[in-house]
Amino acid sequence: MFDGVAGWWDGFELWLAQQWFPIQFVLVAAVLLPLCAGAAWVIHRGVDGIADRFAAPRGNATDDTRGDDDLGRSDAVS
Repeated sequence: MFDGVAGWWDGFELWLAQQWFPIQFVLVAAVLLPLCAGAAWVIHRGVDGIADRFAAPRGNATDDTRGDDDLGRSDAVS
């Protein structure tokens, strides 16, 4: 099984290496850009999930000086 995949990959790599540089760039970018964007999204979601799990609770229910209208809004934006 791996001989077939390795042979196919060697052939593809040889074909790509023989192409004109702008074609190489476009083909590699067409594969790597979506792959990297997907990996960045997965890493971002994973880090957010871990941060949410280990984040300290913010304030407590008895000391809520903010009104309900302020929930979810950042003071820096307003």
